[in-house]
Amino acid sequence: MKYICLLFICAGFSGGCSSNTKPQGLLSEDKMVEILIDIHLTEGFIQSLPIPYDSSKRLYPVLEKEIFEKHAVPDSVYINSLQYYLRDAIFMERIYARTIDSLSVMEKRADQ
Repeated sequence: MKYICLLFICAGFSGGCSSNTKPQGLLSEDKMVEILIDIHLTEGFIQSLPIPYDSSKRLYPVLEKEIFEKHAVPDSVYINSLQYYLRDAIFMERIYARTIDSLSVMEKRADQ
């Protein structure tokens, strides 16, 4: 979770300096939601492990790489898309609402 917060902060600063042109290869809203779901699940998994922080810090990039491979998306495309979409608060709110809804449904299914 700390990585996403840091990414949002960095993207916010860099987003203010960039132009409003749409980058090539921008991920769709659906693909962003899918990736964000997997990122949040991975972060939760790592936080639940009984390992030292240093170990989890090394494990996360490995698992994050697997997420991007699973979705056949280079991390640079994800980051560029995220930076672009962060410029539109309403759009990001919609993406995160969908992400949270999906995670809530998964949690309810797991509880049953």
